[in-house]
Amino acid sequence: MPNEEYIEAVLTLVERIPPGRVMSYGAVAEWVRERCGRGSARTVGNVMARYGGGVPWHRVVAANGRLQPGLEERARRLLTAEGVPFRGERVDMARAQWWPEEP
Repeated sequence: MPNEEYIEAVLTLVERIPPGRVMSYGAVAEWVRERCGRGSARTVGNVMARYGGGVPWHRVVAANGRLQPGLEERARRLLTAEGVPFRGERVDMARAQWWPEEP
C-alpha cells in the first residue's frame, strides 16, 4: 500500500481537476510519480478506491475513457451534469482530458 505522502499527492491532484474535465489513472500516476518518484495507474486506482470518496472521484477514468466499474451510471450522471463530452459510453478523452499547468 502506498505511503501517506503518495496518497495525499493523489487526492490533492484529483481535487484540482476542474469540473467538466477528467484525468486518466495513468496521467494521475505520471504526475504524482514526477513528484514522489513512484506509483502506477493501478496504485492510483487503489488509492481512489480506498480514500477517494471525499474528492471528485468521477473525474478519474481509464485512459480509453471507460468509467469506474460498478459506478458507471453514477459517474456518467455526475460527468454529464458537468458538461463532460462522451463518445458513446466513454468519455471523449481528446476533448475532456486535463493536465495541471503548474508542476
